[in-house]
Amino acid sequence: MNVRRSNHGSTLSPLLAEAPASGQHVTLSEEAFQRMISLERKRSERSRKPFLLMLVDMGGYVPSERTTKVLATILAALSVSTRETDVTGWYKHNRVVGVMFTEIGLEDRASVLGTMITRVSETLKSTLSFEQFNQVSLSFHLFPEDWDHEDEQRSSDPRLYPDLEKRDASRKLFSSVKRFMDIGGSLFALIVFSPLWVAIAVAIKLTSQGPVFFRQRRIGQHGASFTFLKFRSMHANNDTSNHKEYVQKLIAGKAEPHASNGNGGGVYKLTKDPRITPLGAFLRRTSLDELPQFINVLRGEMSLVGPRPPLPYEVEAYDFWHRRRVLEAKPGITGLWQVSGRSRVKFDDMVRLDLQYAQHWSPWLDLKIILRTPGAMLGEGAY
Repeated sequence: MNVRRSNHGSTLSPLLAEAPASGQHVTLSEEAFQRMISLERKRSERSRKPFLLMLVDMGGYVPSERTTKVLATILAALSVSTRETDVTGWYKHNRVVGVMFTEIGLEDRASVLGTMITRVSETLKSTLSFEQFNQVSLSFHLFPEDWDHEDEQRSSDPRLYPDLEKRDASRKLFSSVKRFMDIGGSLFALIVFSPLWVAIAVAIKLTSQGPVFFRQRRIGQHGASFTFLKFRSMHANNDTSNHKEYVQKLIAGKAEPHASNGNGGGVYKLTKDPRITPLGAFLRRTSLDELPQFINVLRGEMSLVGPRPPLPYEVEAYDFWHRRRVLEAKPGITGLWQVSGRSRVKFDDMVRLDLQYAQHWSPWLDLKIILRTPGAMLGEGAY
């Protein structure tokens, strides 16, 4: 039997299959079990209590009466090894059985994982034949995961998000249209605004010391990091401590809005940031500093429309549910937040707008947001 830890036609009914008489569990269908994973993630976000997903994989065998009996034996063994409050079901029907161990204390995560590996392994070993036991592969997936913000690969564990993968598969055609729009739109912008690029580059070099482009690590979809591009609007080698402190307060809901130049009640952004050059203030006000991000779009790291990509220290301050904004959609240059209030919107409301976009996304919604973006670029929330 293989055991892995991750931070990343049958006599059994495809809907609900009663576990053998020795246990009290009901085995959920694949659809029901994956829906329970989604619900448990949201419950865990509220309760702040992690859960552990254990997957028992029988490998690439061909379903038969014999293998069905093996699976029934495994289900019976799991009913002995798990609590009545744990959830058992088909992660992949007739191939992968899953168990969710819910409401694990934060301080108990390491001990619970070790206990589960030992308990389940011993139970299966005593129940299955040697040949059957060697077929089984166990993997453990803990939610929420620990993200490596310097890793360019996906930090989130895909096994914990089967519902999102199914949703993305159902949108495959629309996703192709979105990528076509991204490539076409970014190429068009890079060509049309090329004279402006030259003018901005010259102006930056003439007015302050430092490079033309500002490069920064940002967190993309699924927690993968990438190099984010902007025209430099700040003095080189500046201190980020004030921005980091304000962002952490903003995410915690403790930041006060700063006075703006418009008639609104202020913006949730540093409006008098000493790091910004006089030219940089103009570039930010007009959003011209964002033009190099069309290169990020062309590379596939961003989209024309989507949530803004956060900094690593922003994600570190996120509540669990805030992570969904970078899990459920690729980051974008513009988005529903930008055209719905921009920096006048509190952080939690910004996240809700991002999640609303991810849930209702379509090429037509992208087009509407793109058409509303020029007005938002010059609006009160632009800083």
